Amino acid sequence: MGSMRPFVALTVLTVACGHTDTYHPRPTTDNGEHTSVGLASDDDFVPAYAKPELERALIAERGREAKAERAIADLETSGADVMTAVADLAVRRRFIAALESCQSRDRNCPPRLDEPAFAYDYDSTDPPPLDAPLRFDLASWQKLATELHGRACACRTLACVDGVGVAIDELEKKPMADVAGDETSSLSITRARQCLFRLRGKS
Repeated sequence: MGSMRPFVALTVLTVACGHTDTYHPRPTTDNGEHTSVGLASDDDFVPAYAKPELERALIAERGREAKAERAIADLETSGADVMTAVADLAVRRRFIAALESCQSRDRNCPPRLDEPAFAYDYDSTDPPPLDAPLRFDLASWQKLATELHGRACACRTLACVDGVGVAIDELEKKPMADVAGDETSSLSITRARQCLFRLRGKS
């Protein structure tokens, strides 16, 4: 799946239907190199934002990266613990690498460009903080899975990566077997986990 280098070039792809300035998905050129269905299907995901939105997001993220670098330098000067800040910066840099790869290679685009707040852990007694209703009929589970995919790929902090991972592990057990086996929701969950792995620098 790749090395454990701290900054992993990730990939992203964008298309807005009916828009004259959009990305267009490339045909899959796997040639049998990848055997994972999840990895192969990642080429097929087409988000709804267009090139100008991607470019604005990339500029903003580079600014936040620079701000985080300065904040870490200040913490180091003061002798404060920088472990969390350094870990978060690594995640943000991987997200930036994803946007850059989206811009240049048209692959693995995050479904959304905003940074939705997300915090959740195994010790929480509350349900995961999601927008979609926590119901587990087919239509509801598809919406939940889609949101989990979007939130996973939008993480810029390690706490977000961890929290979305916990939410996926918890919620994936809830649907009945026939609902859990739905291909649409299963693909969303697969893509969500791929994003979490990439943001951790593990793929």
